[in-house]
Amino acid sequence: MATSKLQALWNHPAGPKTIHFWAPTFKWGISIANIADSVKPPEKVSYPQQIAVTATGVIWSRYSTVITPKNWNLFSVNVVMAGTGIYQLTRKIRHDYFNEEQAVVAKE
Repeated sequence: MATSKLQALWNHPAGPKTIHFWAPTFKWGISIANIADSVKPPEKVSYPQQIAVTATGVIWSRYSTVITPKNWNLFSVNVVMAGTGIYQLTRKIRHDYFNEEQAVVAKE
């Protein structure tokens, strides 16, 4: 029984013999690296990089549900990419724009 399941996975249209399997695997690496970057100080976070990660996640979350066969691994990794990108962007925006206002208010 295990052999037939393994063979079914191997021969699946989104199985390990196709790019549909490997593309999300590499994107998980980007998502994990982005999560690890959350310990970096906000001034070290890059706007262009986080905008690219967020946009990729949002766009491909939508289109990963349209392709056939449905690839839920691709969908989930893109949701995580969008989430981590949004989180990093909000950290950076808060640091760059809202900390200055708080410092001015504190001086008064």
